[in-house]
Amino acid sequence: MGEEGTEGTIHLLCLAASSGVPLFCRSSRGGAPARQQLPFSVIGSLNGVHMFGQNLEVQLSSSRTEDTTVVWKSFHDSITLIVLSSEEGTSELRLERLLQMVFGAMVLLVGLEELTNIRNVERLKKELRASYRLIDSFLGDSELIGDLTQCVDCVVPPEGSLLQEALSGFAEAAGTAFISLVVSGRVVAATESWWRLGMPEAVLLPWLVGSLPPQAARDYPVYLPHGSPTVPHRLLTLTLLPDLELCLLCGPQPPLSQLDAQLLERWWQPLLEPLRGCLPLGTRALPAGFPLHTDILGLLLLHLELKRCLFTVEPSRDKEPSPEHRRRLLRSFYTLVTATHFPPAQLVKNPPTIRESWVRSLSWKDPLDKGKVTHTNILAW
Repeated sequence: MGEEGTEGTIHLLCLAASSGVPLFCRSSRGGAPARQQLPFSVIGSLNGVHMFGQNLEVQLSSSRTEDTTVVWKSFHDSITLIVLSSEEGTSELRLERLLQMVFGAMVLLVGLEELTNIRNVERLKKELRASYRLIDSFLGDSELIGDLTQCVDCVVPPEGSLLQEALSGFAEAAGTAFISLVVSGRVVAATESWWRLGMPEAVLLPWLVGSLPPQAARDYPVYLPHGSPTVPHRLLTLTLLPDLELCLLCGPQPPLSQLDAQLLERWWQPLLEPLRGCLPLGTRALPAGFPLHTDILGLLLLHLELKRCLFTVEPSRDKEPSPEHRRRLLRSFYTLVTATHFPPAQLVKNPPTIRESWVRSLSWKDPLDKGKVTHTNILAW
């Protein structure tokens, strides 16, 4: 089985669909951002063959050469995204979902109106620069997997009930129902309203927070690709501890100045130790001492109905292969299983059972849902 993410190059192209003018090009090599750019002639050829097919009412979605996979996708007849990957074992499913995440990131930070009604190409290019950091994180070797599973990356905190109670109280005091606690891009706890956010913003918002440079507080304008693609909201973030942040989604109120130190201390100072216990979860996702078989090197738990997932390759860090290698293997195996056995129409309504030694579909007392017994899929390696 091929391993996604091994040495290779990914090129992501964004073009205006009507004119073919490139809006940006982002690249990564070996999981790290790269400055390598494709020649304009290659970009023109890739876009030209796609437009030629459209003129003949033929939809060109993907193509493979000996060492490269290419996927095309148009959005709202306005934006064309093209991705080329020479990474060994790269699947079309992974690249298709990558393009969906990239367009979602563009809408999140620029808004759908600017993308579907392009009045000034040069101005749009400048506005899209705000999305580069988030987009580059999709191209690299991330410790998250929500880009692939289309589920929110979560953790299991050791004092989850205490944190949830404090979060609900803080939400009432702050005057907004949409609040989450995020560690390194993974959701530790969230209010019911936050969990009701649609896709892809439910995945993109924590991922965005995890991709930004450290800052004590932020007031960040965002659009919701599903819920509010044309009217911006405000994403407020407050750092409680390094890599552990409160995220508030709101309208004009409250002002950031209203969330002062006294309000934070009132709700979170008594929980300083439980908050510190969340810091290792940014990479591990499971608390220390969580009962797992010693032979499990990586785990992916998916709650298909709630669209939440737990992903870790840290249970036995001292064993081979390396955590990076395990992450690539588990992502690659998930892609294989999903593309083969879980057609999109059946993914939630009637997930089939796969009788493999590595994959089981079963009833599970889900740590992500307060002990509710529900249908969950587990991939363990």
